[in-house]
Amino acid sequence: MTPPVASHAHAADSLHLPLARSELIAAGIGRLLDDRVWSQVRLLVDAIMLCLASTAAFYAAPMPRWGGAGWLAAVFPALTLSILRARQDPDERLRVSFLDTAAHVLGAASLSAMLMVAAGSIIGGAHPVGLALRLWLFAAVYLSVARLVLASVRLQARRNHALASPTLIVGAGVVGERLVKRLTSDRGYGLRPVGFLDSDPMPAASYWSATSSVPVLGGPDDLAEAIAQTGARRVILAFSSEPDHVLVEKVRECEKLGVEVSLVPRLFEAINDRAILDHLGGLPLISLRPTNPRGGEFAVKHALDRCLALIALVLLAPLMAAIALAVRLSSPGPSLFRQRRVGRDGQVFDVLKFRTMREPGPGVDADFVPPEGCAPGGIEGEDRTTSLGRWLRGTSLDEVPQLINVLRGEMSIVGPRPERPQFAALFGAEVSHYDDRLRVRSGITGWAQVNGLRGQTSIADRVEWDNFYIRNWSLGLDLKIMMLTFAEVLRLRDSQRARQRAADTALR
Repeated sequence: MTPPVASHAHAADSLHLPLARSELIAAGIGRLLDDRVWSQVRLLVDAIMLCLASTAAFYAAPMPRWGGAGWLAAVFPALTLSILRARQDPDERLRVSFLDTAAHVLGAASLSAMLMVAAGSIIGGAHPVGLALRLWLFAAVYLSVARLVLASVRLQARRNHALASPTLIVGAGVVGERLVKRLTSDRGYGLRPVGFLDSDPMPAASYWSATSSVPVLGGPDDLAEAIAQTGARRVILAFSSEPDHVLVEKVRECEKLGVEVSLVPRLFEAINDRAILDHLGGLPLISLRPTNPRGGEFAVKHALDRCLALIALVLLAPLMAAIALAVRLSSPGPSLFRQRRVGRDGQVFDVLKFRTMREPGPGVDADFVPPEGCAPGGIEGEDRTTSLGRWLRGTSLDEVPQLINVLRGEMSIVGPRPERPQFAALFGAEVSHYDDRLRVRSGITGWAQVNGLRGQTSIADRVEWDNFYIRNWSLGLDLKIMMLTFAEVLRLRDSQRARQRAADTALR
């Protein structure tokens, strides 16, 4: 049933009021930030940076002017730009990762430099290897810095509510509600939900509780009118009761109106980065390739975990000894804190940490109940953290003894964080897909943690991020998580604080 239009009359009338100058400027900047326009801006900046890099590399060392080497330097920008455009650019995604961007830039610059060496050898120009190395170095640095600046500017702009891209969601069900929750709690995606389109939305009792600020503007037949009213620049197709041929027509309608379209695929919980898109004639076919935690790739992961843990323990032995002594001297009690945790396949083990709290006094109730919907962690109950323990937690050095758990084969360096048995049993019964996390070994750090889900944060969000990590696992993803973890430890990145700022902004 299509909701009555009367309930949205006030919102619709307000949309027809003349826009103030500031709103017009914001709309113009918002369109500049849209993917199609921004890709042209990125292309122009890439071309400028490559020309500068090629010029700097050519004049960085004395050599005959405009011989074979000169032509190589002139061709390098166009070749590198072609390679960048031929490969899928990670900056085209909703969330830009500088690590992914840097790898993309380095790959394109490396391939172009190798082709320059081969071409220089064939042409017989002077110093082709030296020039190629300089071209590679300057291009990698110039492009990486330029991309970092562009990504930072775009991210900060898109966090502004007025500059975020207005987005319509077709399907006011559970998945649509989940989309709204994610987009409103994390402004980094740059999408601002402005309305639902659904001829049969979810009942109000469960729907309006979480998405009261996003109205249902009608059914899919009202798409063009809703786009005109809200100024939407993107439409997301979530699950709805509409037949597929109706939604296909809506996609074509969006294309005619110049509106970008995204969709949540069916069986989205089974799709990962390993999925292969094939075609049977004109029919697309997605072949699923699930992660196998019992396969050879994970055997390599676990072998590397133990090797890295052993090397780290040897290198950090003096520091660990000093910390252990300091903990013993700072307050009565053992240096190491042991706690039962649930790991892979439900196996229980003792996780090791440096003790950061004073021993509880007599009669203190050790039971702790986390807030509803939240995981335990951080300060639970009375704050007994010592001054040394506060520093250890702030630097994450209290987690270093878990390298021993990794060496024993009880944990991995990267993986879902292990939980205490009583909470694991509770969450397994209450939270959907919680037990799927137990398919792999627990980790010292994980995808949920580098995305700000530490301490007493949403357990449902943790489960979502942890299962995403398992579905899309690769050694490259592990490396990325470790680099993000080091960045947070060194205060180069604070995802938890950034997510909290975004959440606070969304509530204003």
